Amino acid sequence: MFKLLKTDSATKARLGQLTTAHGVVETPVFMPVGTQASVKALDPRELNEMGTQIILGNTYHLNLRPGLDVIRAAGGLHRFMNWDKPILTDSGGFQVFSLAKIRKVKEHGVEFRSHLDGSLLFIGPKESMEIQRVLGSDIAMVFDECPPHDAPAKEQRLAVERTIRWARECREQPRAEGQKVFGIVQGGSDAALREQCAKALVEMEFDGYAIGGVSVGEPEPEMMRAIELAEPHLPAHKARYAMGLGTPAQMVELIARGVDMFDCVLPTRIARTGTAVTHTGAFALKGAAYKTDFGPIEDGCECYACRTFSRAYLRHLLRANEILGLRMVSVHNSHLYLKVMTEVRAALAAGTFADYHRHFIASYKPSQKILAARKAASDER
Repeated sequence: MFKLLKTDSATKARLGQLTTAHGVVETPVFMPVGTQASVKALDPRELNEMGTQIILGNTYHLNLRPGLDVIRAAGGLHRFMNWDKPILTDSGGFQVFSLAKIRKVKEHGVEFRSHLDGSLLFIGPKESMEIQRVLGSDIAMVFDECPPHDAPAKEQRLAVERTIRWARECREQPRAEGQKVFGIVQGGSDAALREQCAKALVEMEFDGYAIGGVSVGEPEPEMMRAIELAEPHLPAHKARYAMGLGTPAQMVELIARGVDMFDCVLPTRIARTGTAVTHTGAFALKGAAYKTDFGPIEDGCECYACRTFSRAYLRHLLRANEILGLRMVSVHNSHLYLKVMTEVRAALAAGTFADYHRHFIASYKPSQKILAARKAASDER
């Protein structure tokens, strides 16, 4: 499924190819998030035009609405949303533990109250894999427990034990034709727990491995540490996926640490507040400084928004609450995330990634607004 083409000589960055039932994905790759079978504010044509290779669907939300009967009748998620490229679906575990109003953890899953209407529901390994089988995603994630980053040591240990047990149960469930399954490494910032979880999952021979329990409100150094603790225990010949991150700079840093796949709601989430992302950071496009700025969002950007509209016009749209404004900033931000991945792959192929990494991190200025948005993004994952 995963072919490692090249490893950077100065870092752990990797160039690879991920083969799925709906096509080959070049890695490192960013996956736009289609929570409700739609990447917010963007349509499939726009996603294709900006070079999207794979998107992420949300098992928890799609099971609640529109429900499996509708998606089954449509012939699967690809046909339902008219997307003919690869789809990865999460397991629903993160949402169960972060959104459910009331939940009770049991041996084979979690009983919880829907965040929509309060109805009593149950999802465990068997149920999660059945939902993903009906969705027909190319890559399904195992059902895991994702505790808060500041959970007590005992809670982290129990979460790892459940994650390993549930992963084994997921491994035994039927799959859609051609569907691959990734394990998820939990363990917080505890080195022993990360190693224990990673080694147990590797023994099960999953098709790829994700590092979970990151980008859940923890400080950035702790997030980096969690990745660094898990990565050495993951096989080189399998894809590695850091779940739910992050800013462009964080992704470049984690690529240097050996990660291949990313997803994040930030590009479209912050666009809806008028925040644009560039190679050097994020800025509030509604600001007075852009009232008569007739340049593009970012000089040299080839996205439709930058080719067509000025900062001044987009600022006007945003301040007037016109839908076109938030759509165009969403187009630009998503294009930027994908463009960075294209640049990274080109640098890896040319043997210049270390220089690219150094220059990108030196040029990118973190924004407190975008970091705050990252902490609040869990409701879209």
